[in-house]
Amino acid sequence: MSGLAIGIVVLNVVLALLFSLGAAPILVWIERRVAGLIQDRLGPNRCHISGIRLGGLVQSLADMLKLFFKEDFRANAIREKFLFSLAPVIVFVSAFLSFMVMPFADDVYVEGERFIMQGLPIDTGVLWFLALAGLSVYGIMIGGWASRNKYALLGAMRSGAQVISYEAAMGLSLISVLLCYPSVQLGDIVRAQGELLGGILPAWGIFLQPLAALIFIVTAFAEANRTPFDLAEGESEIVGGFHTEYGAMRFGLFFVGEYVAMSASSALIVTLFFGGFQLPYLNTQTLHVTMPLILGALGIVVPLGSFYGIRWIRKHNRWALPNDCRNRESAWLSNIIIGLNGILAAGIGYVWIVGLSSFSTQMLTALLQVATFALKLLAMNFVFVWVRWTLPRFRYDQLQMLGWKVLMPLALANIIVTASVIVLRGA
Repeated sequence: MSGLAIGIVVLNVVLALLFSLGAAPILVWIERRVAGLIQDRLGPNRCHISGIRLGGLVQSLADMLKLFFKEDFRANAIREKFLFSLAPVIVFVSAFLSFMVMPFADDVYVEGERFIMQGLPIDTGVLWFLALAGLSVYGIMIGGWASRNKYALLGAMRSGAQVISYEAAMGLSLISVLLCYPSVQLGDIVRAQGELLGGILPAWGIFLQPLAALIFIVTAFAEANRTPFDLAEGESEIVGGFHTEYGAMRFGLFFVGEYVAMSASSALIVTLFFGGFQLPYLNTQTLHVTMPLILGALGIVVPLGSFYGIRWIRKHNRWALPNDCRNRESAWLSNIIIGLNGILAAGIGYVWIVGLSSFSTQMLTALLQVATFALKLLAMNFVFVWVRWTLPRFRYDQLQMLGWKVLMPLALANIIVTASVIVLRGA
């Protein structure tokens, strides 16, 4: 294997780590800032390192350090110590591995060898996600049982019933989607979404299967234990639910695992229903052809956006006291933006002078598609946070009625209608 091939494999693993595990502190920051905005308050904006706050992101780093160094307390009543410690590991690992089959960009070819742009180069796709998403409930059940706490046990039982109820509807909603696309491999599904419906609309899943998209998004909220489906850890009813007895990094694994699972669910929603890494009306082949024009457009748009961004930072990121160390952040961020603009300009100039080879066109296309996937993923994660701070928690009977009496019949009816349309069109 050549050096370039090894570099692409390493890049895929790094991207998977950044989009899943690395996104956790950013998602915590987004959660707090959006909650503050909805509740008409500021959110975290004081914690800093020599004046650098990163808009409050340093607070998330401080919380991670706090969890890491916190006393790891465990009650004497807990006898199943191994299972008690294993439970958060199962939740975290299953959430992390479920992200590893998400395609960040179209396939790249190096010296005739094909490289799938995802963390694990396997073709199981949707099946891998369903298997790992279902596995996480074992960690919750084991943690609740091993805690020897009635609130933890109730939370674990609730979670088991919730996952069973909503996994069925989730799987059935996916059948309708897979009937419309040629494969269970997520890269093939995204490539199919690069086509146009009637020459007008992108062939995204949200347009082909709007009902399946709605069912899948609702069940994804339940699978990730996100409000309004967070009955497993309803603090107003059962203290902390299944993780009542957990602290320090054991609790930290549960906490980070929830955000990794949210990111994985968002990635699958984006991949199945919103075109994944595809830009509307610009599939991979079109990007290869129009890459010089796209680079020229970026050379104009990015500096203009950076100019107004720097103006906004300098206007809204000032502190009253002239010697306040937090004033350094504005100059620091402005200099970084100016430096990145210089690098971009130099890169575009070099490309225009030297020209684009086949490999460089592939890599620039992959880079643009990775950025597209990242923006869509961020937008979907924002929806998860937005819903949490907008809707109240369902009652347990409401949750079960929605799963079995509403989503399940709708998913079955959607399969029948979709299969009938495909058969009639084929005939």
